[in-house]
Amino acid sequence: MSRRIAPASTALSTAPTKEREPRAPHRPTRPRPRPRPRNRYRGRLGAAAGGAVPVLAFPAPGQAWLAWIALVPGLLLMQRAPSGREAAVRGWWFGAGFILTAMYWLVPSVGPGLPVLAVLFGALQGAVGYTVHRLLHPPLTTRRALLALLVVPAVWVSAEYARSWHALGGPWALLGATQWQHPAILGLAAAGGIWLVSAAVAAVNTGVLIVLTAVHRRPRAVAAAAAVLALASGPLLFSLRQAPAGAGAVTVALVQPGIVEDPQARFEASARATAGLVGQPVDLVVWGESSTTADLDHDPAALGVLRGLAATTGAQVVAGEDARKADGRISKDAVLVSPAGVVDRYRKIRLVPFGEYIPLRPVLGWIAGVSRAAGENRAPGTGFHLLPATDRTGAPLPVGALICFESAFPDMARTAARDGARVLVYQSSTSTFQHTWAPEQHVSLAAIRAAETGRPAVQASLTGVSAAFDAQGRELARMGTDGTGALTVRLPLTAPGTLTWYDRIGDVVPVGALLVTAGAAVAGVAGRRRSRGARGPAQASGQASDPASGQASDPASDRASAQASGQPSVPEL
Repeated sequence: MSRRIAPASTALSTAPTKEREPRAPHRPTRPRPRPRPRNRYRGRLGAAAGGAVPVLAFPAPGQAWLAWIALVPGLLLMQRAPSGREAAVRGWWFGAGFILTAMYWLVPSVGPGLPVLAVLFGALQGAVGYTVHRLLHPPLTTRRALLALLVVPAVWVSAEYARSWHALGGPWALLGATQWQHPAILGLAAAGGIWLVSAAVAAVNTGVLIVLTAVHRRPRAVAAAAAVLALASGPLLFSLRQAPAGAGAVTVALVQPGIVEDPQARFEASARATAGLVGQPVDLVVWGESSTTADLDHDPAALGVLRGLAATTGAQVVAGEDARKADGRISKDAVLVSPAGVVDRYRKIRLVPFGEYIPLRPVLGWIAGVSRAAGENRAPGTGFHLLPATDRTGAPLPVGALICFESAFPDMARTAARDGARVLVYQSSTSTFQHTWAPEQHVSLAAIRAAETGRPAVQASLTGVSAAFDAQGRELARMGTDGTGALTVRLPLTAPGTLTWYDRIGDVVPVGALLVTAGAAVAGVAGRRRSRGARGPAQASGQASDPASGQASDPASDRASAQASGQPSVPEL
């Protein structure tokens, strides 16, 4: 009988081995493809063109309503950028396009320096681009929408505040200036300066972007409510805040001789216009910037003319002196003249870059050879002070006299108000930019300074625009660039000691914006570090990390959940 022998067991024939668990297949995350150069520059050029859109809301186009939505095209391109870095670059191009368009009229003064300035100042908007992309990239959550409504306006105001440093040029073309003809909106300026108006406009634009791009109802509802609140905040403050208390009125005459190239002929034209005021109850006569090139401390003939005019009209004259002084240097002064002679003078302390001095002249002095930039640097004054004017009855009428470019600086008007100025007086000369948007942009600043400080403000320009505004920024009288002569206006005065909220608290809004921006930057860096720490374990299990939240996520499941919730795929632009 045969036996079957079973085959030997593998366990008996081989040494025992440790059993291994099966390893999960490695699914490496595929990096997002870089945009093609053509697509990349298409988005950047679109951002630069988008930067030109808000300029239409400024004078002279004057489409103020457009400001509330004008940022949206540029913000959309930043939001849809393929990466945060590309969004920052688009923000840079947006800022450069804005500066080039808003200040195109500087070409005669700075020549080829304007594109350089646009690139430098435009870089500040790179932070806006990165912030928009970081907080508003799809799929948009309610939490990130709320953060964006706070952080994006803060970053915008921070960029404007940095650009407003006088050594960098000054606060020209701030977004809030688009609302200069709307005293109800300027109620925000009386509370927080032009900065609060800019913040409100930026917040509304951010809200509109969220409403247009968010898929879910809740972020859209939150953004719509925030936009309506920001839009209504100015009129609400205007209605709740009492108008500055009145205390009398004065009559001011603004002398505008027109385009007269010869300095002596310009002086004589201003004198003739002033002589025509004899017999009228005028309290103060204001001439434009550079209305005389005589040093009134050493030119008895020119001073004699002004003394005679002050005597015959019964009103003191604030003349604009642009003259070489005894020390050999040229300066621009506002000189108060009475029948007795020179009462006091204020020397301009914030000069126009390239127009009145060239920064780093040994390096950039060549610009004067290819443009109308300053051939030599003007001498700045050492500090601001009021001019102790009096009205025709001899009552004190302290005047905050500022010269041309200084009307762009909120802090100077605020200093004048806190020092006791009853009237803000601006002397201007924009003849170089006569047929551009510059004269209208310039005169709008006087309206904003009036609303900020609760003081009436006037601007006397050699060639226009000369205008007067009441203590809430409402225009009372105007003479355009085609007019000549003397513009007479009755100015209601506010009670001595009256101060707006902005007069009291100063630049709290931009300082707060800087703090919010810094806090957002710190939080962003911390979030990126957390996401990098979670990325190692996440990649070992085939997951990627979400840079916005710092949490690990599976790209495939994210796409599936987005499709299940109705979130459409978002094209990169």
